Formats: sequence, structure tokens, C-alpha cells
Amino acid sequence: MRIILFGAPGVGKGTQAKILSSKLNIPHISTGDILREAAKEQTRLGKKVQKIINRGDLVPDDIMIKIVKERLVKPDCKAGFILDGFPRSEVQAEALDNLLDQLNINSISVINITAGDDEIIKRLNKRRACRECGKIFTLEEIDGIIKCPNCGAENSFYLRNDDREDVIRNRLKVFHNTTEPVLNYYRKSNRKVFSINGMSSVEDVNEKIIKALDS
Repeated sequence: MRIILFGAPGVGKGTQAKILSSKLNIPHISTGDILREAAKEQTRLGKKVQKIINRGDLVPDDIMIKIVKERLVKPDCKAGFILDGFPRSEVQAEALDNLLDQLNINSISVINITAGDDEIIKRLNKRRACRECGKIFTLEEIDGIIKCPNCGAENSFYLRNDDREDVIRNRLKVFHNTTEPVLNYYRKSNRKVFSINGMSSVEDVNEKIIKALDS
């Protein structure tokens, strides 16, 4: 099964992708995670990416397309994959279609998770990441603790630049102007597009996604 998880930043794509990856036994490909890892390593590409992420802008299409192409040709993607955070522009969507054609992949489902901007801002502003392992938590999950539940690092929680309210607002503006039109591209291309309200519980959203995929 091949799935594109679509939606605004902070809508819950990453959480749902991890659950689906476990249930369906296919890899979760998060372009955001790949880019943040490159930024953390401070390579030449990583430094360029870090500046873009800090502004809340989109990474150039050519970089994103290259990253996704290199990942999709790996053996673990033969049985399927979950794309989280790609494509984010019509140019990327067209490039992905060309790549899928090269790989003889004819069917892909688009799951569009929705939520209002105000709710997204509240969610993202309440997230904290661990400086050591990069895992993201809500304030509720780490309330009263100083050690990272994932790696054990002490006093390592911080608010990422791309989760600051001013950056979030810019990310949402970019999403509405550049990424949202990708949905119309897929609808016109006769892809399977399912819209799921992301405002309910994680379990409820996941159940709705599974039902949509089964249909």
C-alpha cells in the first residue's frame, strides 16, 4: 500500500504515519525528519536547510525531490510506504508522479487530515523536542519530568524554531498558498483522496483513516 499523508503542519501527520507504519508494516518516510537530521549534522546541505526551516519556508523542490527519490528506491519500499510531508508543491507532485511511473507504481492513496489554523497553532506551540534524540513530546507528556523518556537525557527539552508562533503562522501561510493546491492536482489526476477531520482523538482519526483505506 502506498499512502501520502497530506495536511497542514501540526495536524497530526507524523503521529498517524507512525501508527500506520506499525499496523501495515511499511516504512514511514518523513521528509521533515530527514531534513532536520541533515541540519543537525551541519553538512553544507544541512546548514542551508537549517536557515530555511528556521524561517518556516519550504525547502527548494530540487532538494526535496532528490531526497525522496533516493529513499523510495530502497528495498524496504517495495511493499509500500507512507509519505509524510511530501509533496508540498505541484512541481513536487508532478515529479513524484514521474518517479512512481518509473517504479511501475500505479496506485497511491492521499489522506488529507484537516484542522483549523488556531488549533494547529495551539498544538505546535505546546510541543517540545529533545536536543539529544530529536523525539517530540507535548507539554503534557513531559510535565514534571527532566529526563527524556526516549533517550534519558536530562534537561534536554526545548521549543524548536519551527514551532514558535511567528514561524508557525508563516508555515501555515506557505501551506495555504503553495501546498493546499496540491489537493486539487490529485483530484484532477483521479487519485483516491480521502479527507479526515483531525480534531478528534488520535485513535479515532486512525480508525477513520484505516476505514478510508479499506474502502
